[in-house]
Amino acid sequence: MLTQLVLLREALGTLSGNEIVLGILLGTWLLAMGLGTFCGRSAARLRRPLHVLAAALLIVALLPPVSVLLLHVLRGGLFLRGAELGPGETALICAVVVLPYCLLNGYLLMLAASAPPLPYGRGSDGRGTSLSAEGTLGVTRVYFLDGLGAIAGGVLFHFLLVRCVSPFAALTVPAGICAAVAAGMAWRLGNRVASGTAVVIGAAACVALTRADLDGVLLRWEHPGAEIVFSGQSPYGKLLVTRSAGQLDFFSNGVPLFSTQNVEQVEEKVHFAMAQRPSAKHVLLLSGGASGTAKEILKYGVERVNYVEQDELIVQAARAYAPENLDDPRIQVICVDARVFVQQTGRLHDVVIVDLPQPSTAQLNRFYTREFFEELKRVLAPDGVISLSVGTYDDYLSPKLAQLIATTNATLRAVLANVLIVPAGRVFFLASNGELTTDIADRLEANRIAVQWMKRSYLRSVLTPDRMGDMQRAAGTTAGVIERSVNTDLAPVLYYQQLQYWSSKYKVRYGILAGALAALLGIYLWRIKAVPLVIFSAGFSAAGLEFILLLGFQIVFGSVYHQLALLITAFMAGLALGSGAAQRWLSGARTAHVIKLGLLIAAFSALLPLMLMGLARASGASILTEFAFAGLALGLAFMVSLQFGAAGQLEGADGARLFSADYLGAALGAVLVSTILVPWLGVTNVCVFTAVMNVVAVGVLRIQNSEFRIQK
Repeated sequence: MLTQLVLLREALGTLSGNEIVLGILLGTWLLAMGLGTFCGRSAARLRRPLHVLAAALLIVALLPPVSVLLLHVLRGGLFLRGAELGPGETALICAVVVLPYCLLNGYLLMLAASAPPLPYGRGSDGRGTSLSAEGTLGVTRVYFLDGLGAIAGGVLFHFLLVRCVSPFAALTVPAGICAAVAAGMAWRLGNRVASGTAVVIGAAACVALTRADLDGVLLRWEHPGAEIVFSGQSPYGKLLVTRSAGQLDFFSNGVPLFSTQNVEQVEEKVHFAMAQRPSAKHVLLLSGGASGTAKEILKYGVERVNYVEQDELIVQAARAYAPENLDDPRIQVICVDARVFVQQTGRLHDVVIVDLPQPSTAQLNRFYTREFFEELKRVLAPDGVISLSVGTYDDYLSPKLAQLIATTNATLRAVLANVLIVPAGRVFFLASNGELTTDIADRLEANRIAVQWMKRSYLRSVLTPDRMGDMQRAAGTTAGVIERSVNTDLAPVLYYQQLQYWSSKYKVRYGILAGALAALLGIYLWRIKAVPLVIFSAGFSAAGLEFILLLGFQIVFGSVYHQLALLITAFMAGLALGSGAAQRWLSGARTAHVIKLGLLIAAFSALLPLMLMGLARASGASILTEFAFAGLALGLAFMVSLQFGAAGQLEGADGARLFSADYLGAALGAVLVSTILVPWLGVTNVCVFTAVMNVVAVGVLRIQNSEFRIQK
């Protein structure tokens, strides 16, 4: 768990990605674990299983930091620094980084399940087995212990390590634990030399990870020619500030946020909106103020700028290295999730400028939905203006960009009467119930607003009839279902289109690969037995519905990652409790138990959308809602784990096959639900699809069991 969380954060920052990056990494992780457990069927035939287990644990202690180093080296060594990676390159890097570690760990699960107990003194036969052994751990017990370890790792990382230490220093915990256990096993097995070697290697690894400035070395290597001014971590990610040619560049999770001397972007973000209401007194700025936009707004003589920035570390770095951008008392800095602030404030604003990144993730999509625009309308003056941008325009209107424009326009028009689309470097949307104008230059000159970039000559080149005509044609796009859709919290169409837009930049053809993978999956599902098929469906449900719970949690609470630790930990606790309950309650489990649990998971899936809507409307962002989400996550994991434990006890159920089916189902759930199914179908349809999948799986089991009884 610790290694996975570190790799997820490092991949998000290093590969500058979105849910596709996370989906690819998680999918590769789970798939490799499944392959490892499948290979682990041979573990029971090892002559010295405990010796192999001890040696493998020592390798596991060293692999995590190697994997993180490999992630950075591959990104900077194989591909151009600063260039955005496509899905193919991302998948290649994730596969190389994840496969060695996960294949070995999957194998170790099965080895731990089948290995005999450690010897005690003279009761050993010399091969690592105990003459008085009570038996092996078994699949269900290993599943339970694996869940307990995941709980400990998740709690430790989210509540302590992520706040206090660097990623490499955090990896000293798994390195130290695995090396210590390997040393203890070697000592108990009578190999004193191997035990001492494990202690030395583990201690050396921990010292190197804590004392060597590996993060600093990697940062300097990844940003050649730039001075590293600041580097820090917060619950929201990694922040980096560099200086080059007198300009400060801010990066969050590897993605450029802003530069302190980028006059073009600052002026475009401010003046297209402010020129509509030059007499505005109260302005709401959602993110971006540290770049200079908050100070630029003050040129209009406003009384107050409410600058909302979620990550306080960005504000601290800006005040330390670019204090001139925030030093005016009229700029009120509020460090909270933008959506939470909008929901809680009672002040009306004349202009709202949304300066958040593109809706390239499910979390960012929250700020481009009809529900959020309705919340903004509540804090907007009667003729106030909302400004935001989606996509970039370079005198060519691609079909994917047209989709983005059409959906954003339709979503804004569902809330406000008038929408003006401006094709500058970015495509800006101005929305209001009042009048909107393209006479930007006249307004700037009439109000004596000093500008360096947005002069009349520039605006004349931007607002040409051809460019404006492209925007109108895109806004009127009617071909297909997606283009006519309105972006909502539970049906994030814009997020799906943004992923398509991102993928369209690369010459990637998925048809043959997708067809081959679908064929292999079909063959696998056709050939596996009914019990592994049920576990496959449960694994898909666990990963897919957990993502939907995370999405619902974000919609209510915002991107508050340290609060999401509650949800993740609750899910892992449910897995551990379920497997423990299976040992206690379901000894001698029958097929009927597996069928009933499968139907229970299906019912949970079908009812989940109603439960999410009820939580959002009933109590809002309260402590009771937090625990309600945690209870849903725990309940889902408990049912899935209980079903796995019941299946593991069925006569003839192959532990390796069950683990493989579970991981393969979870891999597909993690990738498909987060990157394709939810954006494309919406939350409700995905939940119904998941429910049907479980019903079909238990139906197959019921039919197969009936046929077996008849034959018997």
